[in-house]
Amino acid sequence: MIDTIPEPEDVPFTVQLKALLDQETRYQPKLCGLRIIESAQENGLRMTARLRDFEVKDLLSLTRFFGFCADTFSLAVSLLDRFLSVMKIQPKHLSCVGLCCFYIAIKSSEEENVPAASELIRISQSRFTVSDMMRMEKIILEKLHWKVRAPTPLLFLRLFHSFILQQLDMDSKKSLNIERLEAQLKACHCSFAFTKIKPSLLALAILAFEVQEQGLCELTETQDTLQLQSHIKGGDLVCVRELVGKCLMEYSSTKCSRPSNRKLRWLISGRTARQLKRSYYKIAHLPTIPEVAS
Repeated sequence: MIDTIPEPEDVPFTVQLKALLDQETRYQPKLCGLRIIESAQENGLRMTARLRDFEVKDLLSLTRFFGFCADTFSLAVSLLDRFLSVMKIQPKHLSCVGLCCFYIAIKSSEEENVPAASELIRISQSRFTVSDMMRMEKIILEKLHWKVRAPTPLLFLRLFHSFILQQLDMDSKKSLNIERLEAQLKACHCSFAFTKIKPSLLALAILAFEVQEQGLCELTETQDTLQLQSHIKGGDLVCVRELVGKCLMEYSSTKCSRPSNRKLRWLISGRTARQLKRSYYKIAHLPTIPEVAS
């Protein structure tokens, strides 16, 4: 049976937060597996952090193409990172793993228009079959023990945002825009650096970064309250907030790209990283971080 997190209705903030905090550790990617990926060399034989980031950007492009919600993308990234941290896969299988995680997330997020597996394969220009995808989906679910709907950073971000809005006047509410915060989270999802960070910490760090950027000094006490209730150390929050700022700066100044199919085959054949770098192609429909309303 697929494990799910019930949608709270009129549940007090503290109860919702405790429920998410109680579960987030169980859904974290395995650190040992992430370290193996982080230390892997770009030789086409092992999964690397760079290839993981390329795949996440592909999933983000597909999310935008189909018009799926942010929940679907955030859950797909969670599934992908959890699976990669417990299974050693070859780079040539990454696109199948990524698309299967995306498909599972689509169905788990209860999207209105769920595309057929064949349509996903066609749009993503993948070279595996529907049967390949169905087999891989079964493997992913079994390795994750059918625990699908993880407490993602997006769930924490929305919960924190709703809590903090209660402390703001109308003008300040416009400055702390949830769409902008979600776009910032999507950018962070595209960086392997955040895979080791707890969802609650990442969500609060994004919120703290935006509070700092917008100069909302009146929220300092509320932010401290959230930090205390989430059992987050001040030093950890500062470090991750700075990491978020660095990520967003790089994201806004760097063209998002991934290796072409031809180049990926070269990489698998043991070609050099320089050859890989020369054949990246741009992904359309990646999110821009909206400006704050004046």
